[in-house]
Amino acid sequence: MKKNVKKVGILTAGGLAPCLSASIGYLIETYTRKAPEAEIICYVNGYMGLLQGNSLKVTPEVRKNWKAFVEHGGSPIGNSRVKLTNVKDCVKRGLVKEGQDPQKVAADQLVKDGVDVLHTIGGDDTNTAAADLAKFLKTNNYDLTVVGMPKTIDNDVIPIRQSLGAWTAAEEGAHYFANVVAEHNANPRMLIIHEVMGRNCGWLTAATAAEYRKLIAEMNFVPELGLSRQRREVHGIFIPEMALDIKAESARLRKIMDQHDCVNLFVSEGACVSSIVAELESRGEEVPRDAFGHVRLDKVNVGAWFAKQFAEMLGAEKTLVQKSGYYSRAAAANSADRKLIKRCAVKAVQYAFAGKGGVVGEDEERGGKLRAVEFERIKGGKPFNIQTDWFVRTLQEIGQPMGAAVEVKH
Repeated sequence: MKKNVKKVGILTAGGLAPCLSASIGYLIETYTRKAPEAEIICYVNGYMGLLQGNSLKVTPEVRKNWKAFVEHGGSPIGNSRVKLTNVKDCVKRGLVKEGQDPQKVAADQLVKDGVDVLHTIGGDDTNTAAADLAKFLKTNNYDLTVVGMPKTIDNDVIPIRQSLGAWTAAEEGAHYFANVVAEHNANPRMLIIHEVMGRNCGWLTAATAAEYRKLIAEMNFVPELGLSRQRREVHGIFIPEMALDIKAESARLRKIMDQHDCVNLFVSEGACVSSIVAELESRGEEVPRDAFGHVRLDKVNVGAWFAKQFAEMLGAEKTLVQKSGYYSRAAAANSADRKLIKRCAVKAVQYAFAGKGGVVGEDEERGGKLRAVEFERIKGGKPFNIQTDWFVRTLQEIGQPMGAAVEVKH
């Protein structure tokens, strides 16, 4: 049975990813083709805008210029981190009044705005929030469908095979490091640490390293005059799914430092976080957390911790920590991501008219079929499979023993 869709709401939430703007564009384009009579509004700053009743109307002029959204990164309608079930946080931030239920405030606003379908574009937190909202709507007999699209550069949403924007983030991070790595010339015995985003999942760090190695594989070198591939190579990859034998790795990397005068490491921002947090809390320091209870990784500073651990043991004269996260996550989607985003947007609109909610993506537990995955099956923190062929091959090629990757932390 086809749902009568008269008005559509769109919001983006959580951190940025190279898919948000393009997702908005492709949703607008698809609705314009399939249902030009349907009104579209976009809530400003995600769930915050929904609670505040702050939205922007998609005008005929905007519909005509939908391609512009595909050309840009970021989210033109704005993001925020708001957990609707965290009543205390919503009250504290002035998003609802004392005694109000944020979910009911959000639901009532959708009804007030006349929205039939709400599209949420975000990661596991955004879509678990969407799941909570969808459950609330159904339980309280609101006739409204919620259809999400999976955004996260970590590529860690269960059971989504490939999150929107992750391919682009890896590619952009590789280009970022291709410039940073030249800093090895700036000082003898240089230790360069490339910190890559990824709280619980090392996919992005591993994929960024693999993409970077593709770049240098296409370059010419003159080792006789110091322009060698080995000085630009990735010498170590450390991700949350791997155990760290710091003594063994330091001994291996020390040999590289002695021979090539530099060491380049790719480190996930979530690698060894539990150890770092325990160390901070043992000193009586409070570790800040966000509304979802996640450790604020920007306050933990994993890259600096790795630099401190390795610098002395490698005899580094200078250490440089560089983070590509904000550079890569704000990029415009590349061609591979655009194709996936468009497919997901078209499918999301199909499910909207069918009145079926969920998060649209390639369902790993259903043979990789592109479908609306049931909200109750959506979870975050999917670990990266360190036995994946291309990752095993990468470790072998850089000389990093698989023994450093035997203990899965999840």
